[in-house]
Amino acid sequence: MPLDALGPLRTRLRLTFAGQSESVPAWETALEEGDDAGFFAPDSAVWAVHSSMSPIAGGIRALLTQALHPGVLAGVADHSDYRTDPLARLAGTIRWIFTVTYGDTTAARRACAYVRRRHEPVEGDYVSGSGKHLHYSANDPALAEWVHIAFTDAFLRTYEALHGPVPGGADAYVGGWALAGELMGVADPPRTEAALQSRIEAFDAARQLAGGPRVAEVVAFLRRPPLDPLLKPGYAMLFGAVLETMPQRHLDLLGLSRPRLGPMPLPATPAAKATLAVVGRALGPIGPSQAAARRRLARLGAL
Repeated sequence: MPLDALGPLRTRLRLTFAGQSESVPAWETALEEGDDAGFFAPDSAVWAVHSSMSPIAGGIRALLTQALHPGVLAGVADHSDYRTDPLARLAGTIRWIFTVTYGDTTAARRACAYVRRRHEPVEGDYVSGSGKHLHYSANDPALAEWVHIAFTDAFLRTYEALHGPVPGGADAYVGGWALAGELMGVADPPRTEAALQSRIEAFDAARQLAGGPRVAEVVAFLRRPPLDPLLKPGYAMLFGAVLETMPQRHLDLLGLSRPRLGPMPLPATPAAKATLAVVGRALGPIGPSQAAARRRLARLGAL
């Protein structure tokens, strides 16, 4: 497909992910600044995963998985404007991910501190998966842990499904991104793939996860978000591929099932790979955040 033909798609993608379609956001160019190489090197597993196109699908999976914890879900439902302004929330999340991944250590710490300050007033009550009435606070280490492990697992599994093995191995990604969990207040985040899986299963075994009407509302929104019409077909392909990566137990709680055509499974991953290939061609091989980080590293002689 000629690059010029991808202009309309490029415009809509930039507007969706960055909140503006023409110029690069100032926070991305600011990643060129700083006095150190940051927490993650260009040859790290974290750079490999986050610089690919799979985080687009990983974000969907992370939100679905995070919604299974009633405390996390209550914080989003009670204190977030995701229904009325979902793109602003998406842009904020992308900014945090890329700043921690590509920024210097000061910028990364500042980004995490900012999110934690925003979380301070986010508190309330919820009913746990075991039926207990509990109080939640967004900065509670247990809730922060579920958010972190759901994110890590989602980005790891979607990369593996849509790209292949993680360079350096899955443990390299889980162990590397554990630093982000620590910066967000998670006590002793998992550092291996096996430990990550064990933590996820432990939440379910302790009856901390649940489905229900509130989860169904989030699922309905994520299945058909208010995207630009040009992006909806590709999103549907990614959503289907995400379901193929999820454990059956989580799908049951979400009220979802893997894509099927009648009694036969309908493989969605090949279509999702094709979708991400087009997105990657439209956006270019190196995003503005990574390019800014590389300029900083070159200035510091760290490349």
